[in-house]
Amino acid sequence: MTPTLKIDFVSDISCPWCAIGLAALEQALANLQGELAAHIHVQPFELNPQMPAGGQDIAEHLTQKYGSTPEQQAQIRDTIRQRGAEVGFVFSPGGRGRTYNTFAAHRLLHWAGLTSPDQQLALKKALLVACHRDSQAMEAPEVLLAAVAQAGLDVAHASQVLASDDYADEVRATESFYTRQGIHSVPAVIINERHLISGGQPVAVFEQALRQIAATTVAS
Repeated sequence: MTPTLKIDFVSDISCPWCAIGLAALEQALANLQGELAAHIHVQPFELNPQMPAGGQDIAEHLTQKYGSTPEQQAQIRDTIRQRGAEVGFVFSPGGRGRTYNTFAAHRLLHWAGLTSPDQQLALKKALLVACHRDSQAMEAPEVLLAAVAQAGLDVAHASQVLASDDYADEVRATESFYTRQGIHSVPAVIINERHLISGGQPVAVFEQALRQIAATTVAS
């Protein structure tokens, strides 16, 4: 019998390594088709929960948060673009420009997971593209709703969610749960609520880990 894995993908929209990690994970699962099946559930994590409206210049933000220099940031952007290209994710050559609060996006992802779980992942990918390829303002309702439409979800319902505080408590509770579980950086890929794969790993690393976990699932 083909083992089925539950995968919780804990991540933030504003995290470029999360875009790389998700693309690599999906490619690994495609390579393992026939050996195992998997259901990916998108889970929230905010890198900058206190980010104010209007966001912050990304270079300024990275310098304040990590102490990195412009030269170091340019080098990291090059690495990210190269890693993205390996898994088919395109990053904006000039970077994002600004970084924004992503809480509203996480509320929409939670709503999608409840109402249209098969399309939640499509929404996540549309949001990542809007952020990292198109350098959109990820707090703007029109940007978020465009991603909702691209994912084939109900735009009118999503607009109502954005205009309210719906799912705010649920998102915060989920974020708190993963923090209590020791998740302090993303992406964090949790398999069957037991096995953790950290970071935007290469496809081969995901393949090996998933194959090993699937084998232990069958054995047990």
